[in-house]
Amino acid sequence: MSKTHSFLILICVSFFFGNVTAQDKSVQKKQTVLIQPQFLKAGDTVAIVAPSGILKNRNDEVAQAVALLKSWGLHAVVGKHVFSKADHFAGTDAERCEDFQKALDNPTVSAIWCARGGYGTVRILDKLDYTKFKENPKWLIGYSDITALHNQFHNEGFQTIHALMCVSLPKDISEIKETVETFKSTIFGKPVDYTLKGSTYNRVGEASGPLVGGNLTMLHTMLGSKESIDTSGKILFIEEIGEYKYHIDRMLQSMKRAGYFDNCAGLLVGDMSRMRKNTTPWGTSVEQLILDALADYDFPIAFGMPAGHEKDNRALTLGAVIELNVEKEKSTVVFE
Repeated sequence: MSKTHSFLILICVSFFFGNVTAQDKSVQKKQTVLIQPQFLKAGDTVAIVAPSGILKNRNDEVAQAVALLKSWGLHAVVGKHVFSKADHFAGTDAERCEDFQKALDNPTVSAIWCARGGYGTVRILDKLDYTKFKENPKWLIGYSDITALHNQFHNEGFQTIHALMCVSLPKDISEIKETVETFKSTIFGKPVDYTLKGSTYNRVGEASGPLVGGNLTMLHTMLGSKESIDTSGKILFIEEIGEYKYHIDRMLQSMKRAGYFDNCAGLLVGDMSRMRKNTTPWGTSVEQLILDALADYDFPIAFGMPAGHEKDNRALTLGAVIELNVEKEKSTVVFE
């Protein structure tokens, strides 16, 4: 074979595999777009379930949640075991799983609203079957411990809503007016964008990609399991409550060593509530802690998203594509 023929064959092979690689990347990009369940409309049904902690003396909040849905023209069905008790949990693992599975399978249910978080969701993840759910997708709504389910839904290919839960409702709902308004707008499919207050800690930049994440402890807990999420090309949202700063750093360092942030497009930081004080002071703010832990990366970081364990807990559609623009003076979160 002549050198000319060999050279031509090499060009053809390179062109062929180059096209395959480009196609593969295109397919991978398409696969990151998660399916959006149908937004709610008057007459739809919302299932209220409790996949985590016990709802001791929380009947009034659940009744208030049912009344709120009714005022919006929605029906509510409360899971059989929502008020069950099994030590720390709202019923046994089997009971909590039964309620959640029924909500997943029921074709007349348009959204699953979690009554509260706490701890316990991780104990039912492996028991859930998404076969019927995929025939009739519905929204998952919640935060905190519900992050474990957000992750699972995302890895099944579906968007979810990070928003208030039933026990988040105070007697006077006007106290959390913005929280409720963004929740309502989001479940009914009305775009909600956010302009955040500026922060000297902001790492300036722009990014676009699907928004994923939730509670930092739960994201860390999912590492190494099939519920861990791939943050490649995505914007990660984190929030936390009741942790020592060194715990925050330890989680970030562990995730960093696992490659969690290697191809991340951006970071949106929500509330870091009720940070606990250690006998040995950490020495910096939690914002600076986050910047220091992620100093090896150049993606933009926006602080001050009002979402997490505070009363002002604005709704976020996880899995939806957002445009994140971060400046020192302000940041914007725009849903496509």
